Amino acid sequence: MAASFEEAVNLYNTKRWNSALQIFQDIDGSALSMEKKTELAYYLGLCYTKLERYNDAAIYLEQAIINEPGALRMCQCRLTLAYIYMMTRRARLAEFELENLVKNGFKSVQIYTMLGYVACMQKNNERAVKMYETALDIDPNNATAMNGLGFLLVESGKDVRRGLELCKRAVEKRPKNAAYLDSLGWAYYKTGEMLEARQMLRRALDLAPRQKDISMHMKTLLSEAS
Repeated sequence: MAASFEEAVNLYNTKRWNSALQIFQDIDGSALSMEKKTELAYYLGLCYTKLERYNDAAIYLEQAIINEPGALRMCQCRLTLAYIYMMTRRARLAEFELENLVKNGFKSVQIYTMLGYVACMQKNNERAVKMYETALDIDPNNATAMNGLGFLLVESGKDVRRGLELCKRAVEKRPKNAAYLDSLGWAYYKTGEMLEARQMLRRALDLAPRQKDISMHMKTLLSEAS
């Protein structure tokens, strides 16, 4: 039994999630200690998350949270649950998990950038700006926070020039990130720099041709140019 469990963990760690899941599913949970049952639920949740089977993942991660005595694993479970709820457009549930972490003393850049994104989902731009600013207070060079805050400042018109600079810095950090290129392209569009806007949006589309927001931004740009 122990060998099978360790084998599944190794498969998970080497990104062979389907193979890992099959072994985890075959393990008889009734023969395990409570600690091992919790670990099994944790890994089942992670496997299902990687395979984008989010409803199944949430069930096992919630089990792990209830039984998990270790703070670090509980944190990972809540972060993963928050991610699942974000991907399935359940913003309030994602916010609940993230706020729970903050209340328990976990205050990382990742948590605050996720809170910023969740606030955007709920169209609470003021709170989103605050969360991204908090993330940048922790790590001024975090590309995710720079991109999120930059896009918000541009889109809202609150501080377009600062937003543009933040988007530029995010792209400098991650030049092949389609979302960051899209934000920078949109920032250029908002400042009237159409050639630069088209270049950035074209690069974004080349990397993510099916991304609806990027396509919409490009169509808006082209409609004004015609």
